Amino acid sequence: MKNDSTQSHKEAILTAGLTKRFAEVLAVDSLDLRVRPGEIYGFLGRNGAGKTTTIRMLLGLIRPTRGRVELFGKDVGTERASAVAASGSLVESSTFYPSLTVTENLEIQRRLTGSTHSDLKEAVALLGLGDLVRRRAGRLSLGNKQRLALARALLHRPRLLILDEPSNGLDPAGIVEIRKLLRRLADENGVTVFISSHILGEIRQLADRIGIIHRGKLIEELDMRKADIGSTVRWEARVSEPSRAAVLLREKAPGYQITSEGDGALVISSNTHDKAMVDSGLISRVLVGGGFELRALIPEEEDLEKRFLRLTGGES
Repeated sequence: MKNDSTQSHKEAILTAGLTKRFAEVLAVDSLDLRVRPGEIYGFLGRNGAGKTTTIRMLLGLIRPTRGRVELFGKDVGTERASAVAASGSLVESSTFYPSLTVTENLEIQRRLTGSTHSDLKEAVALLGLGDLVRRRAGRLSLGNKQRLALARALLHRPRLLILDEPSNGLDPAGIVEIRKLLRRLADENGVTVFISSHILGEIRQLADRIGIIHRGKLIEELDMRKADIGSTVRWEARVSEPSRAAVLLREKAPGYQITSEGDGALVISSNTHDKAMVDSGLISRVLVGGGFELRALIPEEEDLEKRFLRLTGGES
């Protein structure tokens, strides 16, 4: 789906101090985002972290308590219609007219956005809806409802796609198809994709950059071309007298967190987010120099899921 719009050099998405409070709940807290044109930005967080609230503010569906949002340099708060005109979105559950067919739903969207009949046919082909065009939308499977929602979002050839859990209901093959489609739109057409998802493996394969939000705050951004995903961040030490060894390590290696496992092993990890690597050489020198028998020092690599859980404090 070729995008004929002239790309701007402005940020595709810019937020400054973006904050949203619902009564006593601070849902989004001073969020600063910069998403570049043509990149795929993965937005990760546990349930209730503020992802959907952020997306709704990006689209002007709810007003921020304070702060601002710009899409390609246009302020969503003061000029919403023109700011969001170049964007397509899928937020929370897909919406459609259940008694109308797939084609009829898309025809309504085509007229609303001023798209062409050719655009409609291309969207149907891109999302694999060709065999379903005469089926009523209410009778579609959850996965095909998501396909219909994505087709609607793509119909007017947007420069920016804002997607909240777009893989919801899709089988593994469908998830791969959507991933390839989004990657192609970004690489070949310069479409910017801002995507929230709980499927960390998919985001790892798809995104150029990832932002992790926790309790409304952006706690880390990762450039996936440079990130140390897969690096060793924890070591398990099997050592004589583990309790005494732990005391020595806490004294001689204060930059690390030392915990004891049930089988007597010690786990050494960073106690800060910005110092992920563990100096195994230092650990060895401290233990051996302290007269302990070091039987094994075993590395544990950190993938995106482990990093996410470490940063957000447990299971999502």
